[in-house]
Amino acid sequence: MTMRTRPLGTTGPQVSALGLGCMGMSALYGAADRAESIATLHAALEAGVTLLDTGDFYGMGHNELLIGEALRAAPAARREQALVSVKFGALRGPDGSWLGYDGRPAAVKNFAAYSLQRLGVDHIDVYRIARLDPDVPIEETVGAIAELVEKGYVRHIGLSEVGAETIRRAAATAPISDLQIEYSLISRGIEDEILPTTRELGIGITAYGVLSRGLISGHFTADRQLGAGDFRAMSPRFQGENLRHNLDLVEALRKIAEQKGASVAQTAIAWVLARGEDIVPLVGARRRDRLTEALGALDLTLDAADLAAIEEAVPAGAAAGDRYPAAQMAHLES
Repeated sequence: MTMRTRPLGTTGPQVSALGLGCMGMSALYGAADRAESIATLHAALEAGVTLLDTGDFYGMGHNELLIGEALRAAPAARREQALVSVKFGALRGPDGSWLGYDGRPAAVKNFAAYSLQRLGVDHIDVYRIARLDPDVPIEETVGAIAELVEKGYVRHIGLSEVGAETIRRAAATAPISDLQIEYSLISRGIEDEILPTTRELGIGITAYGVLSRGLISGHFTADRQLGAGDFRAMSPRFQGENLRHNLDLVEALRKIAEQKGASVAQTAIAWVLARGEDIVPLVGARRRDRLTEALGALDLTLDAADLAAIEEAVPAGAAAGDRYPAAQMAHLES
């Protein structure tokens, strides 16, 4: 397996064809093993993965501290190749509750100061607000990040989970490198308006949820018990009849994967890779074995017949249930 690179939009850096989403090492998917998380981060860097994605609110700073620890312990050459993408703005309570979003310019700079300290770096490679603050114009938030770019604290400006109009307004304020947004075989909402807009403006996509939080990984079963701290216990797609319907889609995909000599997860990731050179999938591996499996997608080529078969097995809009509970869906633009 040779790690290829892709451009993170016309104004961003070249990054590895797959990025590592680190959230699950700290929050929302049950307990994680710290030593295994560090080992997985090191294995990713050793394999040529350059893009590490985090948020300052993942475990209330835990995830940034974890990445900082892993980078300090990595060989200098691997540490220097790492590009860290940070989301900010989500407000948390001591009990882990979600309190809204803050995109005010002063808050942007405050969040950045703490992230730089926790990560142990002198700059953040891509910086973005996690969700649009409805009380602050995107121009003000992006303008504050642009000031951080001018001062050398941030290299590139990103966006996260916003719609086409917001993307255009942000891009008119400052150069935008990429949009981070959920995109997978069963989450294809960006294809109608958002993806055409980013392509028109030369903005890349970092796609999270490419395995839909493990739902289309081929490893999730209907009888799996989820802990109270696991996001999936509240996710509509993992509930009752929705789950059974969605796992039927996975079995249809499994037949195609087996014909290709690949795993379901590899096939789902390869599908996202095949959607365009401007899309960089983020894989949320928390363990080295899952990372190795995900990286195998880079050696899987899907031809036109394969893609047509996948489309027939899992057509757009086939999933049952929203990708977030209703309260969180309200914070998303489309």
